[in-house]
Amino acid sequence: MSRKLILVLLAIVFLFFIFGFEIGANATDQSLVSFSSGALLVEKSSEYSSGWGNIWIMDENPKTGWCCLEGKILDNVLVIELAEKSVFDRLEFDTGHTDKEGRGAKDIIVELSDDGPTEGFTKIASVSLVDREDNQSFPITVDKSGMWVRLTIQNNHGDSQYTELMDFRAFGKQLTKTPLPDVSGTYETNYHDFHLRQEGTSVTGCYEWDEGVLNGGIEDRIMKFTWIEPGQKGPAIMVFTSNGEKFFGLWWYEGREDSPGGIWNGIKKSEDVGGCPHWGGGAQEQMTSELLEYGRVRLYGINFDYDSDIIRAESKPTLDKIVAMLKTEQAMKLIVEGHTDSDGSTEHNQVLSEKRAESVKSYLVSAGISSSRLFTEGYGESIPVAPNTTATGKAQNRRVELVVKEQK
Repeated sequence: MSRKLILVLLAIVFLFFIFGFEIGANATDQSLVSFSSGALLVEKSSEYSSGWGNIWIMDENPKTGWCCLEGKILDNVLVIELAEKSVFDRLEFDTGHTDKEGRGAKDIIVELSDDGPTEGFTKIASVSLVDREDNQSFPITVDKSGMWVRLTIQNNHGDSQYTELMDFRAFGKQLTKTPLPDVSGTYETNYHDFHLRQEGTSVTGCYEWDEGVLNGGIEDRIMKFTWIEPGQKGPAIMVFTSNGEKFFGLWWYEGREDSPGGIWNGIKKSEDVGGCPHWGGGAQEQMTSELLEYGRVRLYGINFDYDSDIIRAESKPTLDKIVAMLKTEQAMKLIVEGHTDSDGSTEHNQVLSEKRAESVKSYLVSAGISSSRLFTEGYGESIPVAPNTTATGKAQNRRVELVVKEQK
């Protein structure tokens, strides 16, 4: 083989590597129209009930889904706002768990717009689904980008009462990355007023329902937290609109995370955080309160680079709150626990969780906390707080927890 040919081949390999890497960095295997990606429902079609609402085609669970009002089986339209301007290369639909043969959605038109939720739509796909079958996949060849997806569910497979669709997913790449403004303020929700304070990636707050308080973190447009009421608590996950003025959320009771969950919606009514008589008012106070009362606190405000133990700079305010708390509670000793989702091998996740716990400890020590007060444990994927079957569940499982070490 000539030297010139070798150089040409090497150049081709080099270019393939560079451009292939760039494409891979922007592409994602996560559904871009799903709740876990920060997508929001902005226009609803008719729905049978909240348990059969439009949102359930966005939860990546083929066993929950949407059903129309009785008799409204034709031309149901819904619009989804994406987290970022995106382009699709593949669509997927599930109808395997519809209630009855013939009720599954059949002909569906998918359109994309970059002009808004009501105009500028271009058809990118017209698909015909098989009744009662999951993972029906369709390639997209139309070169169109946008932030709003319109689904027109035209008909079903013959049932005269109901049309059902269990899940809708779209894959491709996001073309932008827009920072979310500070979401602190008071929101009017279906659980009364919701007072939220954001400090870096930490979020704390209260809501005027059964003396509820919350403690969690925010990443991109997704907020994950633990809600606590007298005698009960559980996880919740919420998605904000790009301007931070609205959120849509799901919540669960602790230990019952495999249920469909409850709906928690909010609209900002004031920039003022406000408060409740039962709330201390900040991340440090809430963290201290939970550790003293329960001996454990779940943190979602510490974010790491993907598949890495490198702590993102945005997490510094959360870590600094831990430092401040430990300097106040000078007798307290803590175990830092690392937890992952189930992506990757069990062995890899175990090591990753250990390294992430050590990274948190290292930061605290560098900030002046004695290493003799800090211990680490990694649990990998072994203690999930939500099912690892959906991206929403996986997001809740990636976390750091602090546990008070008992004095001997």
